[in-house]
Amino acid sequence: MPNPNNVPSLDGWGGVRSIKRRLSRSETLVANREAVSYALLSMANTKITDIMDWDEAGNVRVKRASEIPEHALQAIKSIKTRIDKDGNPMLEVDLFDKVGVLRLLAKASGLLDAPEDSEKPSVIGINVKAPDITDVE
Repeated sequence: MPNPNNVPSLDGWGGVRSIKRRLSRSETLVANREAVSYALLSMANTKITDIMDWDEAGNVRVKRASEIPEHALQAIKSIKTRIDKDGNPMLEVDLFDKVGVLRLLAKASGLLDAPEDSEKPSVIGINVKAPDITDVE
């Protein structure tokens, strides 16, 4: 008869490894929460004018790396060079999703939590109504 106090190891069961990985990652995030917070706030506060500028004629210039503030450098996701269909060189600067970062910061700070004295959820619903269609013959 098996001993009820003997709990078998869960290591062989599916999904346990992924849970252990998530827990170890969360320990890493907790240990580095200041750096994570700084990086997220940097992405949220970066303006396009931190990275490029333009003159009255509409000529765009990407600033040299030494001219870009440190917080703005953290907001850059990728930089690509390519040639357009007319043979002109093009530079693409892709930034991290600012709305997604702001949403993450709002959630982490409790901004989206419901007030304690309210029964209503704090997330605002937006209803979009399509225009009425009228047949014209």
